Amino acid sequence: MMTSVENGRNDGQPVMHTPPVVSPQDWEAARQQLLVKEKAHTRARDALAAERRRMPWMAVDKTYAFDGPGGKVSLLDMFQGRRQLIVYRAFFEPEVFGWPDHACRGCSMVADQVAHVSHLNARDTTLVFASRAPQADIARLKKRMGWTMPWVTITDSFDADFGVDEWHGTNVFYRDGDRIYRSYFIKSRGDEQMGGTWNYLDITPLGRQEVWEDSPQGYPQTPTYKWWNWHDSYVEGAAPDKRWVEVSDAGEKAFREESAGTTT
Repeated sequence: MMTSVENGRNDGQPVMHTPPVVSPQDWEAARQQLLVKEKAHTRARDALAAERRRMPWMAVDKTYAFDGPGGKVSLLDMFQGRRQLIVYRAFFEPEVFGWPDHACRGCSMVADQVAHVSHLNARDTTLVFASRAPQADIARLKKRMGWTMPWVTITDSFDADFGVDEWHGTNVFYRDGDRIYRSYFIKSRGDEQMGGTWNYLDITPLGRQEVWEDSPQGYPQTPTYKWWNWHDSYVEGAAPDKRWVEVSDAGEKAFREESAGTTT
């Protein structure tokens, strides 16, 4: 067995106290032991998301105005007709480090991680970034960095009213007709997990909207996997592809058998 001391360096750099090197059998045993905790973590994460879906809502009675690529837009407009809206406050404006060539480094890392928004859109959810930079500067930044998510300019007290005037953060809203409600807010290290489709959906009031989720009665839910598609192939209201249904059914059966320990 090779020890951490034997993994040390002789070039003046600190010795890394690395784990031991073991046989394939011992490595697999260690992985299985950790997997128990990792699965418990996954279940706990699912339970936490279920609690989020039961958080009370706060009515948004004030009218907010933003500048978008095509002119003035309201908070209601930003939903783009969908029921859920996620707004990330990205710092790109004068006096922010990086201006005018870049947005805040941390906010830029978040932007780099954002998955294709079509997957969120397919779950009745819109993602929008918001900053105080003028639209011309935002368009220039998006082109330079290769970002495609919707990005608006804050023109009023939206950032102060929703806790993102001094620090980045993600607010979630729900629309019922023309009525808007704030359902969730996350900031600081909580924003580290943002960017992926699943993590975004897990902070929304409707969640992933799949049948396995623990959601309040009457919430929309569809069979697991069936709504998934290539990001350039979603068609609103279309039935799941029959071949994909067969493939996903077989995959789900295999996953369940593995989880139950009935496969080798």
